[in-house]
Amino acid sequence: MILLTLVIFSLIVSRAYTKNLRLSVKNAPRTDSSRDQQLFPSAGDFPKVSVIVPAYNEAENIRDCAIAILESTALSVDNLEVLIVDDRSTDDTLAIAQTLQQQFNDPRLKILAGQARPANQYWAGKNWACAQAVQEVTGEFLLFIDADVRLKPGAIETAIATAENGKIDLFTCMPALVCECFAEWLVQPLMFNHLAVCFDFTAVNDSSKTDSAFAGGPFMLFRRSAYEKIGGHEAVAGEIVEDVELARRIKRAGLKLALYSGSNLASVRMYRSWSALWEGWTKNLYLGAKRSWGMMIYMAAIMLFLYPMPWLALGILLANGEIANIITNHQLAITNYHLPITLLTIGLSAIVIWQHYTLRRLGAEISDCPTKYWWLGGLGGVLIAAIAIGSAIKTETGWGWTWRGRALQIKS
Repeated sequence: MILLTLVIFSLIVSRAYTKNLRLSVKNAPRTDSSRDQQLFPSAGDFPKVSVIVPAYNEAENIRDCAIAILESTALSVDNLEVLIVDDRSTDDTLAIAQTLQQQFNDPRLKILAGQARPANQYWAGKNWACAQAVQEVTGEFLLFIDADVRLKPGAIETAIATAENGKIDLFTCMPALVCECFAEWLVQPLMFNHLAVCFDFTAVNDSSKTDSAFAGGPFMLFRRSAYEKIGGHEAVAGEIVEDVELARRIKRAGLKLALYSGSNLASVRMYRSWSALWEGWTKNLYLGAKRSWGMMIYMAAIMLFLYPMPWLALGILLANGEIANIITNHQLAITNYHLPITLLTIGLSAIVIWQHYTLRRLGAEISDCPTKYWWLGGLGGVLIAAIAIGSAIKTETGWGWTWRGRALQIKS
């Protein structure tokens, strides 16, 4: 009876979660690539945009990222500049970028070797690199993207047109999600779904709801005037989750924030291994929840009831031999009282497991990520629950709280 009760609760959580995800997906605005041609009939009408790529130990990514940017658009040097700023990498990032610049000989591409961080001030993450880059560029729009992002053809023009048409001060999006290693398939689609549930597009895009703010660091397009008004990356120098904090500042300043589904604009492969995935999400998750232990425990509980619980119920029934007895139809070692409970537990567990596929399919409408390995959602849920608790512990204690070898600290 206890097992059935847990499965019923799992079904309730699953239904509510699926409903919220479906609503978020439905309300996610999409860009219209045809508008840029109507808005800017000639190149002279197009505003200048500066694409800034902060890079720290991105030897694996920086070449493909830069090539994707340059090949995504026909904008000339009058309308586009691409600045890769190396944030004192310890690998070959800077050398690869400089070699690429020589090979392409494209006047739109510039490389900046970042300076050492100020000794008397704490700069977290990529904030110092971004702040240096802004001083070097002249665009009316500033597009910050990560080195693991690959822009798609027309992405820059479409994003600018969307911002101009909607009078948007910060345009951000959820890019298409790329997964390759096993750990990515287990965690990333589920994590993207959870972000879509927690940061509902309608609430984020409602200017009156200043507490509902979110921005995706991989793709953030600012009007320069808005960026400077909120103080830019210098104002959030000590923030680990600077993208969300910048979004909050945009809304608090009365400026317009817009979160879009951006699978047609760019793709991102955030992490290439379990260790990188663990380090990355435990760095951000707890701070993104405003250092709320309650939110982390709640998230872990939701993940456990939603994903592994139905599999656990079936495993217990299988281990007890009850499923085998029903299948073989031999003399059941189950009383007449237990038989319907067992059958109901099996049936409800199967419904919840099928909901895992529905969740992945819904999420794919935003992330463009296939439903591959959807049936391993149980394992993915356990991993995300561990990440949630691990993020809180690492952030509060500082134990192993790093990003690519750099120790992190909470803003004082």
